[in-house]
Amino acid sequence: MTAHPTEIDPPAGPAGAGLTTAGPERTRDAERTRAEILAVATREFADQGYAGARVDEIAAKTSTTKRMIYYYFGGKEQLYVTVLEQAYTRIRGLEQQLDVEHLDPVAAIRELAGLTFDHHESHPDFIRLVSIENIHRAEHIARSDVLSGLANPALDVLGAILARGRDAGLFRADVDALDVHQVISAFCVFRTANRHTFGAIFGRDLLDPARRGHQRQMLGDLVVAFLTS
Repeated sequence: MTAHPTEIDPPAGPAGAGLTTAGPERTRDAERTRAEILAVATREFADQGYAGARVDEIAAKTSTTKRMIYYYFGGKEQLYVTVLEQAYTRIRGLEQQLDVEHLDPVAAIRELAGLTFDHHESHPDFIRLVSIENIHRAEHIARSDVLSGLANPALDVLGAILARGRDAGLFRADVDALDVHQVISAFCVFRTANRHTFGAIFGRDLLDPARRGHQRQMLGDLVVAFLTS
């Protein structure tokens, strides 16, 4: 199998030999190749599922080869786990970067709910990947040290908002951050995961741009009503 020009083969000979000025460019090429593989693999796994996705097909849609995919990731399962890790890390990173310290607790909880709403709507592949991994009973997530380490960061920002709300006498004390995370996720995942069946049965597109503002406001209202009841 002939390598494409953009592929980066493992360096031959002693480490660093012959990689003087070419070193940084070689690293950038490797990063670009790896990112391209992950982007294509994300779409392929989301569309075909873990069982249906083929490494040969992923290679055919990238500027690399099956051999290089195995070099970078080790195999199909490792590639799939890396795709999951990237997808979950993206949303967890957005949550941690959310600047809500200057907002009152009610406005802060609406901001966090809105962030999840926006992310899930704009990343339908993430929703499909989550659904696929649930079909596999989370067996791949359970093997990932990266994903097991994302549990606390997912709740830290939300927990801090809830603590401020309770201290201010605004929020009920009998729910925790994971309860609220569940409520927000349920609403946001449902819109994308059940879009087509809901539309076929009820004749309403849950992702209709004309209703987007209403849906986003409704999510914030539901969470705030739940916390302040």
